[in-house]
Amino acid sequence: MQQQLDIWIRSIVRWFGYVPNRDLSGWILLITAIVLGFAVDLFLTQIIRFIVRRRPFQTLALLKIYARWAFWVFVPSMFFLLATNMQSERFLRRHPVADKTAEIIFLIATTWLIIQLLKVGELRLIGQYDTAQDTNLAHRKFVTQVRFFRRLVAIVIIILSGSLLLITFQGSRKVGLSVLTSAGVVSVVIGIAAQKTLANLLAGIQIAFNQQIRLDDAVVVEKEWGRVEEINLTSVIVRLWDRRRLILPITYFVETPFENWTRSDASITGAVFLYLDYNTPIDKVRERARKFAEEDPLWNQDVFVVQVTDTQPTCIVVRVLVSARDAPSAFDLRCHIREKLVAFLRDEYPESLPQTRLRLAEELKPKESDV
Repeated sequence: MQQQLDIWIRSIVRWFGYVPNRDLSGWILLITAIVLGFAVDLFLTQIIRFIVRRRPFQTLALLKIYARWAFWVFVPSMFFLLATNMQSERFLRRHPVADKTAEIIFLIATTWLIIQLLKVGELRLIGQYDTAQDTNLAHRKFVTQVRFFRRLVAIVIIILSGSLLLITFQGSRKVGLSVLTSAGVVSVVIGIAAQKTLANLLAGIQIAFNQQIRLDDAVVVEKEWGRVEEINLTSVIVRLWDRRRLILPITYFVETPFENWTRSDASITGAVFLYLDYNTPIDKVRERARKFAEEDPLWNQDVFVVQVTDTQPTCIVVRVLVSARDAPSAFDLRCHIREKLVAFLRDEYPESLPQTRLRLAEELKPKESDV
């Protein structure tokens, strides 16, 4: 095997022309390896393009978008590393600078490619799940868990890669080995400098399993209504109703009470309050409100109630309860019924609208005929 390898190396050098300097011959071999790596990249790219033209594959399309450049760096770096390891003392002298450079580039390219492949795998897994609908609770739960664990695995890979990178340097080898093998050093560093980061990470793991929140959940936080847009390792981004973004630490959803309107069921009951006069015909209001709810496609036919919930010195409080499939639909349904009831009372029972009564003192005096 060693003889065949030497013959192959000699053939490559002769193809470029005989060079008596062994250092220069080694660099020619390394350059040849890099060129060969790019040639392999080009060949595989052309094959993938040919396959996509004949029959499109979603996985190949995702690889082209996310892993293309990482792959173009990975293959030449692999050939470069192999070339440095194949240099033999019998023919070519090893180059310490080239060896170290090959190890570093290959480690960085491999880490980059693995992280991009994790992203492709995540998108391939969650591509068939619809998280836009509040009723798809199982879909949103699965997508939340996949995204969180992809980020967690990516962080672990980066830490391991950084440790291996430190090991390649003689002066930093002890530090790299400590990161990989010394739990005491790591725990001290984390305990002193990264307490909040560790707390956020543990909170993220708790949320991924217990599902206090999921992607696209409707929540009320800091007295603001919005939807969960992103769940990162250390923070949660909530898209508010007016398109503002509220960024909260992930520990907020473990330590602080908040409202989740789509925790187990997306349907919700909305209330419409009307302040009316005591002369209001409640039966007519109830009948007409029922008609308005039945005519509105946003009503899911689960809840409908019309009640007088309070009396005040100048009016009564009438509450109309209606239910809808989700929070935005419930809000629109409440607005529709409120508008129609106000128009109904204004046109047919104007005396039911709030009014202030004044009685003059002369009206209260007894008439002479009554004395």
